[in-house]
Amino acid sequence: MFEKNKLRNWAKNIRKNLQMKEISAQLVDLTRQNGIYQKAENVMLFYPTEFEVDLRGLFDDDKNFYLPKVDGQNLLVCPYCKELKKSAFGIYEPCSKPVNPEILDLVIVPALMCDKNGYRLGYGGGFYDRFIKKYGNNFKTICLIPKELLIESLPIDDFDQKTDIVIESR
Repeated sequence: MFEKNKLRNWAKNIRKNLQMKEISAQLVDLTRQNGIYQKAENVMLFYPTEFEVDLRGLFDDDKNFYLPKVDGQNLLVCPYCKELKKSAFGIYEPCSKPVNPEILDLVIVPALMCDKNGYRLGYGGGFYDRFIKKYGNNFKTICLIPKELLIESLPIDDFDQKTDIVIESR
């Protein structure tokens, strides 16, 4: 776990110096070109924090969008709405009522780093790993990452869940 914490700190420092607005625009375009995204009707993505990939441009697409809401150790799937509330983690969450996660076709997961095998390094809470383990047979997962934060291989633990696709910026 110590090595993962060092990598988290390294990735956060790298992100502060990246042109995240341009990188985010690239990743939105690359996502729109992806066949899995094109076919998906119900998509869960995340609301960006500072220095994080910003996917809000996708909200213009003709899809049903959902955002996660933390509930104890779990993620709830809530329809995207304009009314958002800042959580205890400092993340904006929807005020809408949760729906059954099994309706999802695609989940775009946040990451500090990713490796070429599809493993991601999150923030350390395990929320997405637990969510994907429980519901992942119902949907595909995509991780969008700046090319500077894609590495050959991450240290992985038994609970780490692999994403189906990694899309890196140019």
